[in-house]
This record gives sequence, C-alpha cells and structure tokens, in this order.
Amino acid sequence: MEQRLATLIGNAVRAARQRLELTQADVAERVGIATEVYGRLERGHMLPSVRTLRKLCLVLNCSSDVLLGMAGAGVEGAPTLAEDPPEYRERPEVRRLLRTVRKLDAPRLRLLGQVANALET
Repeated sequence: MEQRLATLIGNAVRAARQRLELTQADVAERVGIATEVYGRLERGHMLPSVRTLRKLCLVLNCSSDVLLGMAGAGVEGAPTLAEDPPEYRERPEVRRLLRTVRKLDAPRLRLLGQVANALET
C-alpha cells in the first residue's frame, strides 16, 4: 500500500511541477527540502511527511486531494491557493541563476554585478 501511495503522490507532484514549468530544484527550494530528497519523492521512492505534503500543496498550487489521487487536477470546487510571489514567476534559467548568486560571498557578488553591468551596455 505505501509503495502504491508513494508512486501516486510522485506522479501527481511531477505533473503539477511540470504544469507550472518548475524544475525539481525550484520545488525543493520552495518546500525547504534537498533537491535529492524531492527527486526521490517524485520517483515514488518515499512518502512525504504531513508538513512536506502541505508545503507541496502550497508550492504546486493544488489541493491535497489531487496529490493523494482523490480528485483530478481540474476538479470544480478544489481550493485555489495563494498566488506565487513575483520571484517565483521567473523563467527557469533566471531561477537557477538566482540560486547560484545567493550562495556567493560579498566580493564575488560585487564582481558578478560588475560583469552584469558590462554585459548590459
């Protein structure tokens, strides 16, 4: 039973992620789990905790009924969740770049800023 449920949830989160044109890293970052853990979840190799399931619902903008296979993705009456913050609406390439930039120390960040300014002209 657990394996069937894990596979069902994995398929549902993958479909929702792809519908939103997000990468696995995007979803993992927003949910607060490691990308590798999210990948295992999406492949059906593990079940999410209740807290993680709730965060997945919020990030993927779908109800828990959809992720648990109890309702279709476009079911009438399914709750609509809050709209994504503006930074989540960026293209995947920009989101990947932002994740990398957030890890830079101050001197490298200044250098990157100079490079970006030079590319802009």
